[in-house]
Order: sequence, then C-alpha cells, then structure tokens
Amino acid sequence: MTHFLPSADPVATAARGLALAHPGLIEVHEDPLFLRARTSAPGRTVALVSGGGSGHEPLHTGLLGPGGLDAVCPGAVFASPHNRQIHAACTAVAKDDGVLLIVKNYTGDVINFGIAAERLRHEGVPVATVLVDDDLATDGEDSATGRRGTAATVVLEKLLGARADQGAELGELADLGARIVANSRSLAVAARAQTSPSTGEPAFDLDAGTWEYGVGIHGERGTGTVERLPVGELVRRMADDLLAALPAGGERVLALVNGLGATTGLELHAIGSLLYDALRAHGAEPLAVVPGTFTAALDMAGFSLTLTRMEPEWVGLWTAPSDTPLVLPARTLNADSAAAAVVRGASDAAQQGSADPSADSSAGPAAPSGRAVLERFSAAVAELRDDLTSLDQLVGDGDFGDNLLGGVRRAQALNGAGGGGVEALARAFLDDVGGTSGPLFGLLFQQLTAVSWPDEGVPDARSAAEAAAAGLAAVQRVGGAEVGDSTLVDALAPAADALGAAARNGTDAPFSAAAQAAARGAAGTADLSPRRGRASYVGDRAVGVPDPGAVGVALLFAALAQVYEPEAAADLPDLREIAAR
Repeated sequence: MTHFLPSADPVATAARGLALAHPGLIEVHEDPLFLRARTSAPGRTVALVSGGGSGHEPLHTGLLGPGGLDAVCPGAVFASPHNRQIHAACTAVAKDDGVLLIVKNYTGDVINFGIAAERLRHEGVPVATVLVDDDLATDGEDSATGRRGTAATVVLEKLLGARADQGAELGELADLGARIVANSRSLAVAARAQTSPSTGEPAFDLDAGTWEYGVGIHGERGTGTVERLPVGELVRRMADDLLAALPAGGERVLALVNGLGATTGLELHAIGSLLYDALRAHGAEPLAVVPGTFTAALDMAGFSLTLTRMEPEWVGLWTAPSDTPLVLPARTLNADSAAAAVVRGASDAAQQGSADPSADSSAGPAAPSGRAVLERFSAAVAELRDDLTSLDQLVGDGDFGDNLLGGVRRAQALNGAGGGGVEALARAFLDDVGGTSGPLFGLLFQQLTAVSWPDEGVPDARSAAEAAAAGLAAVQRVGGAEVGDSTLVDALAPAADALGAAARNGTDAPFSAAAQAAARGAAGTADLSPRRGRASYVGDRAVGVPDPGAVGVALLFAALAQVYEPEAAADLPDLREIAAR
C-alpha cells in the first residue's frame, strides 16, 4: 500500500472527515452520497450543484458553503458520480428558481448530470447547465468530445457563487457561467504520473529528462513530451500558449497556479512569481496570481496554469466574501505591484426525490421479463471481465470491466428480490453504476423493458426492434456519439438496424442477425480513431483497440441470441477473440 485511504468506503469516509473539520458548515448525506451546505445567503434563489470524480480535492467540496456551492456529488476516484446522487442532491437543495449544474466536460460527468437534469425537468424543477471546457491541450478539431474541464472550474464556482448570493436568476447565472468559461483556458504539465491506487505504481512512465505536456486531471497522458527546460522557460511557454488561446478583450487576467497533488507550496509560489513576470512581459495586467492545490490528480507531480480574462464586473465577485473550506484570496494586485496577491488570512427531501420515476413509467409488463437473458448476459460479462478491463486500460481509465460486472451483479440481486430480469438491469445501471458507459447501458435497458422477454418461447421481434431503436436514440441524445466515433454506438446502431430489417422481412433468427451485426461493429471500432468519450483524448493511440463498450453491447445481443435462438447462435463470432485484441 502506498496511500493512506481506508479500503472500505474511502470517499464517504473522507466526506465525513470534511464535515467534521467544518462543523455547522457541511452536512453529509450517505445514501446516495452527496454533501450539502447547511446555510446559504438569504437572497439566493438558485441552487448551485457540482461534482465529479474524487482525487481532485479540494475541488469541488472546497467551494461548498455560502458564496459557493449548495451541494457537491463525489464519485469514486476518477469516476463520475451517478445520476441518482446528482438527482437526490438537487432535490435536496433546489430553490424557488431551480438548480444550476456546473459540469466538467468529461463524458461520464456530462452523461450523468444530463440524465439527472432530464429527471429534474420531468418533475418540474427548473434546471440549467454550465459546461466547463477550459483545457487547451484538448483543443483539437478532430475530437467531437471537445476540451476537458479542469481547474477553471474553481474560478467559475467562486464567481457564480458570489453572483448567486446577490439574487441572480437561473438564466442570468447560466449566461454568466458560459462567458466565464469562454474567457478561461488551462494547461498542465507533469514530471511524474500519479500513483495508481490499484497497483501502487506510477500510472505511466516518463523518459529521463522529459516532462509530459498537456496532461489531464484524471492522469491522462498529455499531447506529447517536452525536454526538461528551466522552469522559467517552461512557464513562459505555457503563458504564451494560454494568452494566444484567450479571446480578445481587456488585458486584466486572473491567474491560477494549481498543484496536481505532489507539488509543494514552495514550487507553486515560485511558479506564480515567474508567471507574473511572463504575463507582464506580454502586456497583460494580472488581477491576481493565486498559487495552491485546487484541482489535484491524486499525487501527480506537476502543475497547471489557468488564465481567465476578466470583465470589469467580475472583480467584485472574485473578492466577495465567502464561507467555504477553501479560502480564496479577497485581495487583488495593483497594476504596479510586483508581488503576488496576499491570501486573506442528507435530507428527507433528498430521500423522497431519490426514486427514479422514469423506471416506473417505462417498466415492462409483469409477465416473463428476461431472467434467462440476465443470467446469460451475466455469465458472458464475468467471462470477459478481465479482457474488457485490459481494453479500457489501453484507451481509458480501466474500470469498464468492473463497472459492467458490478452492474449485472446488482441486477441479479434485484432479480433475486423479485424484480424482472431486464427491468432489474435497467434499475441497476441507471441508479447504481457510475462512470460513462454504465448509465448509457441503463438507458438501453430501460427501453428494452417495453418488451416481454419470456423465459419460454420467443419475444416479438418487431417490438424488440422498436425498443432497440429507442434505446439507440436515447443513448445518442445523452451521449452525442455517432456511428464512426468508436463508441458503443458502433455496435448498437448496426444491431438495431439488423434487428429491424429482420423483423420487417420475417427473417428467421432475427436476434442472431443483430448479434452478428453488433460483433462486426465492435470489431470495427479497432480501426477507428475515437471522437467521443475518454478514449478520444488519446487519439490515434487507441487505433487497434476495440471499444470496450461496443464489445459489451455485442455481449448483450449475443446473450439474446443464445437464449432465444440457440441453434443459430452457435455460428456467432467468438467475442473473446475480439476482446483479446
């Protein structure tokens, strides 16, 4: 062991520790897990809710309280919170004018916050979203995912918290947030990767004499390496890149010097001094240069720089008082100053709102509901779990195999308690599986509950085709992926098309036709450069690796074929060969 986290419930234990350190300020709700501020400004009419994977502290919990956020939803380490957490937190803290969601642009966060927003709107709660996409390293035109959300989130949450305390309405806060994001860019560099909690080893290796340039806060590798220049030259290069990327406007900038977890205060203050000089050399006027660890990547040895081009009315928001665990500076620099700025100095409603109305409204008939499908799918996922994990380690964060197996295990437990097989899959994956693909599978399963899946006999192929097409549409609405983006859509779309064609034509073995199409689609993702999801950040490094989510979809359709068409299913491709590539 190379860390000091407890093996059981580390995130929940840390949340309780934060609340104990700030008595009267923070309340922890345990199931589902979220933290909320115990008080807020009397004039606030909109609740601010954010969250994301753990390991980035003090983001977001450090901004919890008056002048900041109303609630925070922490996921597991480097994994998004699930939509049930977000929905429950929003229900607990929603104010008269609704809820503003602050979301970093990572696929899992976008999807889970998006699903929570859909649920809130369905319940009549006004909701808007600000998407943070400040990472300059992921500004490439080839990725449909867009830039990652990183340390500019700290600036955004402070400014929006101050404006919300002044009584701003939902639409005004959303517009203000969009302007702040548009005026912010960040860039990060690392000398050593973070330590993997699983292996105790660095998540990636660096050649001697190099830095990783453009790393992400989840430990993603950067756009490339640079030689270890003197730190002053490195800071000037980063400042040049950031200033060139900011939109034209005034010259006043707020500069955040953020440690990635293992960078000392001595280093960060030195970098802040060098950054001040680099900004002044460009003719920029630093409103403040703020060093500290605000958005960590566990214990990565590195730092990021964030520049926000400030509009005049934002200065008062930055200096407005707040009562949050993270104390941000309330002083600003004078134009002639050469010194860094001086730093001054779960509820009943949530429980009632934690139920998933969409699961009840879309539940299929009480007749036979696919228990055999659940068992066949579970066995297939268990067999390929390690292969799926290996694929995800090559293109993502390596949690897909465990997430998928954990979801089917949860569904089996619900099924054993009397829940139908496919309905149990929908409930488990929508409510209890985090990450990126888990909730998307939940949307697909939710649509499939409209079909009667008998344990004896054969389901209606036309109904199944309509449900598969509806599942594809739901996945694409939330995730935004298209065929060719190297995601689960590349297996789901051809499977839905093949199933629909077979149903219309009265073809024998329609589920086997769909499974064949899904397998071909999954195998074909190995030839694609990812344009969506976390794999898009590694670009062409992912070419040659099948998308694990697409393989998971192929496993599902293979399970349907094996249950309902065992003779035809005997000729299906061996998905183990695809997953082992």
